[in-house]
Amino acid sequence: MSGFREPGFADRQKAAQDARKNLLNKFKSQPGADDPAVAAKRAEREALAAKRAETKAAREAEKAEQKRLAEEAAALEAARIAREAEEAIAKAAEAEAEQKAKRDARYAARKAKRK
Repeated sequence: MSGFREPGFADRQKAAQDARKNLLNKFKSQPGADDPAVAAKRAEREALAAKRAETKAAREAEKAEQKRLAEEAAALEAARIAREAEEAIAKAAEAEAEQKAKRDARYAARKAKRK
């Protein structure tokens, strides 16, 4: 069995040239942009991209609708809380007026008793 032979400069140059040739041949053998298979693949990719964009737009519209509904619900809740607060204030004022009327009636009765 012969020993390992160290490649010389010419061998390395030839190997590099062969590698460049193989790369060029590989590139040249690929189908061009006008090839039907390439056009079909491109059309498929474009269809997928359009479908993805459509799905994204639908998802964003749904999110916007959910946000609008949530804001509407929050506004209704805020209005209910404000209405309840107004009712509580009105009830408290009414109770206070009633107490004052009772107090005034007692005071008037005491005054009338003295006369």
